[in-house]
Amino acid sequence: MVLARRLAVLGAVALAAAPAFADTLTYRNARFGTSLTFPAEVFSDQMEAPANGDGMTWLSDDGASLAVYASHNALDLSPREFADQASQGQGEFEVTYRRVADDWVVLSGYEDGKIFYYRFEFGADDVIHAMLLKYPPTLRDKYDPLTGKLGSSLEGP
Repeated sequence: MVLARRLAVLGAVALAAAPAFADTLTYRNARFGTSLTFPAEVFSDQMEAPANGDGMTWLSDDGASLAVYASHNALDLSPREFADQASQGQGEFEVTYRRVADDWVVLSGYEDGKIFYYRFEFGADDVIHAMLLKYPPTLRDKYDPLTGKLGSSLEGP
């Protein structure tokens, strides 16, 4: 009973600490069914959609970007194999946090002078749903608290 009470208190504290989105937008990809809810007031500049319809990217006024997309797991990689491959980025790329589960991967670190937070969900029909958040290190206080809420809203069939 004590453990249940502690967990309830921790859950309430975590919810209270999570930033609230005043004006949200839920993007749903018609091709793969990938969806993500994010603060529209932060990511207000929608880029042109790619021709293949695999996702969308939004920019903020302060230099952050948010991309949501999906792709087929053409190489039939496990989450661990995918994380190993994704951890070998191009250019100035350093993974400082990595978490791999049965059906998802989170990578975070630095890429080309920006902080990145990537979440990949392994869905049905060998589809990988992805969320990529990048922002300048000077904006860490603003964007670090958003990562968990954004990542937990990523869904796909």
